[in-house]
Amino acid sequence: MIARNSLLVERRSGETLLVIAPFGAVALLIIPIAVGTDVPLLRQVGPGMYWVVLLLFGVLVILRQSALRSPAQSLVLLLAGVPGPIQLLGSAVATSLLVLGLGVVLAPVAVMLYDPILSGWPWLLAFLPAVAVGLGMLGVVGEALVRRLSMRSSLGPLLIVPLALPLLLSASQSMEATASGRSALPWLLLITVVDLSLFLAVLFAGRLLEEAP
Repeated sequence: MIARNSLLVERRSGETLLVIAPFGAVALLIIPIAVGTDVPLLRQVGPGMYWVVLLLFGVLVILRQSALRSPAQSLVLLLAGVPGPIQLLGSAVATSLLVLGLGVVLAPVAVMLYDPILSGWPWLLAFLPAVAVGLGMLGVVGEALVRRLSMRSSLGPLLIVPLALPLLLSASQSMEATASGRSALPWLLLITVVDLSLFLAVLFAGRLLEEAP
């Protein structure tokens, strides 16, 4: 119910698909303009640029979702009997689905602009949901930690982006590994461990949410 409510609000505003996704596509377009017509170089950096843009603009999606949730709303849900971990998991589901949608929109743009070697791109079917889930859970954990601070809108990205580096590293290195004929399975295992760790962090942050005055 919590995830559905967040998705309904997003559908009415349309900010992720109508504002954030086009700006992400523009960011992917600017890089080839700066690099020039060096096709081998573009093919090499294309997958990495895709994940970087998805991470940075995924943070915008996270901030947008966190702005819709206030401590007062969390308190009302607690009084209504909704546990803190359930609140955060519901918010994480909604955020993950939005980040996943953003990644799906940006993927064909990256393929058209960078003309990458597509041998490693089937792994995108596994890594994109894993990265989206990781960012969604990381977003709600970061929000829970800074929600009562006056500068939470500034501290949120500073907390989320560094902690998201394992997700970025796993995803980008997996595609580089498959492009060179190596297996991406170790990187998939790493990102699975990261997601499981973030899941436990969400449960812990939810308990802190219940104990907050």
